[in-house]
Amino acid sequence: MENTEKFAMLNRLLSGATILSRIAIWFAGSLTLISALYITADVLFRKFSGSSLGGSDELSGYAFAISISWALSFATLQRANIRIDAVYQHLPVRLAALLDWVALVALSVFIVYLTLYATDVAGLSWANQSTANTAMGTPLWIPQFLWVGGLVWLCVVLALMLLRSSLALITGDLVGIQSLCGIRSTQEEASEEAETGKRLVQGDAQ
Repeated sequence: MENTEKFAMLNRLLSGATILSRIAIWFAGSLTLISALYITADVLFRKFSGSSLGGSDELSGYAFAISISWALSFATLQRANIRIDAVYQHLPVRLAALLDWVALVALSVFIVYLTLYATDVAGLSWANQSTANTAMGTPLWIPQFLWVGGLVWLCVVLALMLLRSSLALITGDLVGIQSLCGIRSTQEEASEEAETGKRLVQGDAQ
């Protein structure tokens, strides 16, 4: 397969992954919002009735872990993860591209290790039928497997990004590496904020 065909195929896969990750982040945001609403309802119910709905602290903890794991893939695709760029921005383009690739490799290794550990934890909870030491007695494998699912999807996304960036590195496509896994420039962030502001203005006008 020619490099052009490989690039096209990986680009299509990454586009599909971005769409699915966008759906995942809506799920994550919805879960966080529902959790916040439940906590609010619990606080109000406790104030006016003297009793509690129960489980708000436990459920919000599960929701937070699950929503974070499912939001990570979109954050990674959007290069929203924080990296220190005090020296990076002054480096030659080729060296910066190589460091971008190394950073992606390091992130991938860490996430794979984390996912394996998380899978072991969820699997142990399933095997032992462990439950939370709370009044609700939640079977721990349920929130844990939902948490692991987000990490597994992140591994898939990172694998696609690593394949695409590795091919770009081999072929000397420095711009492709930067756009995929490089640190976002101030101009890119400003342009995105301007576009967001434009959409908000247009929405208000309608």
